[in-house]
Amino acid sequence: MAATAAATIGFPQAYLEGKEVKETSSLATELCRHFYTQGWVSGTGGSITMKVHDASIPKPDQLIIMSPSGVQKERMQPEDMYILSPNGSIISAPSPKPYPNKPPKCTDCAPLFMKNRRLSLGKRLRKLGYKAYEMRNAGAVIHSHGMESCLVTMLKPQAKEFRITHMEMIKGIQGHGYYDELVVPIIENTAYENELTDSLTKAIEAYPKATAVLVRNHGVYIWGDSWIHAKTQAECYHYLFDAAIKLHQLGLDAATPDHGPIRRHVHSQNHISTKLSVKSGVKDSQNQTEPPRRCIVLDIEGTTTPITFVTDVLFPYARENVGKHLNLTYDTAETQEDIKLLRSQVEEDLRQGLAGAVPIPHADEGKEKVIAAVVSNVEAMIKADRKITALKELQGHIWRTGFECNELKSVVFEDVAEALEKWHSSGIKVYIYSSGSRLAQRLLFGNTNYGDLRKYLSGFFDTTIGNKKESKSYKEITETLGVDDPSEILFVTDVYQEATAAKTAGLEAIISIRPGNASLPENHGFKTVTSFSQI
Repeated sequence: MAATAAATIGFPQAYLEGKEVKETSSLATELCRHFYTQGWVSGTGGSITMKVHDASIPKPDQLIIMSPSGVQKERMQPEDMYILSPNGSIISAPSPKPYPNKPPKCTDCAPLFMKNRRLSLGKRLRKLGYKAYEMRNAGAVIHSHGMESCLVTMLKPQAKEFRITHMEMIKGIQGHGYYDELVVPIIENTAYENELTDSLTKAIEAYPKATAVLVRNHGVYIWGDSWIHAKTQAECYHYLFDAAIKLHQLGLDAATPDHGPIRRHVHSQNHISTKLSVKSGVKDSQNQTEPPRRCIVLDIEGTTTPITFVTDVLFPYARENVGKHLNLTYDTAETQEDIKLLRSQVEEDLRQGLAGAVPIPHADEGKEKVIAAVVSNVEAMIKADRKITALKELQGHIWRTGFECNELKSVVFEDVAEALEKWHSSGIKVYIYSSGSRLAQRLLFGNTNYGDLRKYLSGFFDTTIGNKKESKSYKEITETLGVDDPSEILFVTDVYQEATAAKTAGLEAIISIRPGNASLPENHGFKTVTSFSQI
């Protein structure tokens, strides 16, 4: 390779010729060949970039290996790779090859050569991969031109998102499970680099759970913590894109839990489809038109489920079985992660002087002491009704055992199952937002007195998205659901402060009046319902 002044930015020539850089260059070459066979980098399109992993260097400061532009990816060698600094400037470039090979190009990915220059779309897109490094601390970024990633953006030419749910391969995408809805933003092609850069930046900011961005009629960017993570997710994304295309060809909707027929607008004087009725608004009891809504987000406790079930059944079960659960599962990675989260939370509680918090010793002090301390803290947290992720994660795992052993059966109000089915058949997507973990939510709705209701639900939100009494949490939900306006989301809860927070974020909010719920302030200003049949 023809080296530049690498030492001036902290990387001596010996490091550039060292083991870590050489191994990463060889790996990038191998992956390009593999991606070629997958159809992701054919016709010289697409690329792979990855960090040079070195435990002695912080990840943001690691070098980047990048495949060159406009070359045959399946014929590349390690010496054909560019070496870039953490900020994208070229440290080392490959030497030109004899005719008919094209000269190596990397001006499309070096910011110092990009300023005030208009480039072709393929070149500009290559640079955009750096946004994943800057904003998501990625370890690798794959830019694919795979046919699936191109066609899937054409299914709905006006759509700004790709959506799919209830597919096994969704589990391969970071932060998602089988029952979750996977949402990938779609950005448009543009003639100018700065416009495309801006749209990609906005998409990454607006979709914090996303690990990919589609570019309409072009391809997809996929990133991960490492090259393995990026590659695995890329395989899952392409599978899901292909599945959505084939479902669409069959007239089926990939974005609904049951993958039922695609609902189309029916225009006639005598018939308007259910979907049009929903979108055009409905009359309430005062003959006033309610706003159209695409989504309904439901609280659980006091809204879909009696408060007494949570306070008199679930909480006592978790409290009484926490010691047993920890003893049986102590050596599993899941339980060790639960203990780690609780230890971190307790350390913060001790700093703040919270009552009931006792230090959790480290593992080398013995299993019995660790479990005893965890049990003590959990009992105090449950008694104080703490809405914290560390507690909710452990409770969810304890409840999972209870449901699997048929020691628990969840309860929902009698109007809930019928309403969920009605909304689902009307094309309205229903989500859950609860302080309980997503696992606990899935367990509750999967084991109700009316059967498994998860088929009517499109996704689950918990406190990892934010506190339920803070408006920013509902803004985050709005961005995730991708509606055109927050008012297209109806939030139903029994808690006045939550309804207020949702309203502040622009959502419509209704307060649920159920037996055992807390009283509301006078002149609270919200519409109330005693049954979902009134919505």
